[in-house]
Amino acid sequence: MTGENREYAKTLAESGTVLPPILVHRSTRRIIDGTHRCRAALLRGQTHIEVSYFDGDERDAFVLAVQMNAKNGLPLSLADRRNAALRIIRSHPHWSDRRIATVTGLSGRTVASLRLCSGAEVAHLNTRVGFDGRTYPVNGEGARKLAAEFLTENPGASLREVARAAGLSPATAKKVRDSMRSGELPVVPEPGSRSTGDLVESADPLVDLHRLRLDPAVRFNESSRILLRLLNFQLADTELDRIAAGLPPHCLSTVVGLARSYAKVWLRFAQTVDGRTAS
Repeated sequence: MTGENREYAKTLAESGTVLPPILVHRSTRRIIDGTHRCRAALLRGQTHIEVSYFDGDERDAFVLAVQMNAKNGLPLSLADRRNAALRIIRSHPHWSDRRIATVTGLSGRTVASLRLCSGAEVAHLNTRVGFDGRTYPVNGEGARKLAAEFLTENPGASLREVARAAGLSPATAKKVRDSMRSGELPVVPEPGSRSTGDLVESADPLVDLHRLRLDPAVRFNESSRILLRLLNFQLADTELDRIAAGLPPHCLSTVVGLARSYAKVWLRFAQTVDGRTAS
């Protein structure tokens, strides 16, 4: 991606605004989000700046950098966005085109074209993971079935919501909805499918956590700060896999029991908070 824009950093330094914390990849000490804020602080003569740390691997750090740039930084050029999409396609081949498109600010069709042009460098999978964290088949028939199931469970959902959930275009989602209304495509949800009352996972925990860190209402609230400290200990899946592989055999059952107990505590907490959103 293009480098630092010194004029923008100078403008930021002269603005007098309080600089939010920068986001740094802990293991490499590289700035994920906040290069211009760091430069602005130097131009102001500051020797310190507030930092939040990210503990995932470099692949996820790059994805987060692209996402945060779209929200906080200067807009990326089309070439930068295309290059970012290609890199994410290679590092996250299981992600859907629409998920990568949302991260990079491209269209799903453009990402699909880039995926095809990548050729043998990209793993060809039968399923992909959407932005909602659910796994979808690559073929269109399966995606249309998922759209029908989503509409059955969420009859009031907008076409955009259906399209995003199933990995379809809004136009195709409309065709599925029209077919269902005319009785051409009856779909009954499979046993165990998610109902509208179930808890929904965060689409992107890393971005959501960073948002919480930057929220003044959270940062200056004692209870919320305790929560942030607890959430900061959440490790990436790859780190947890490495920890699991390195555990001494004699303590495995103990760790399993503790992990399950803590998972139950967090689930009760999520249900309590979810109850407040419904009240």
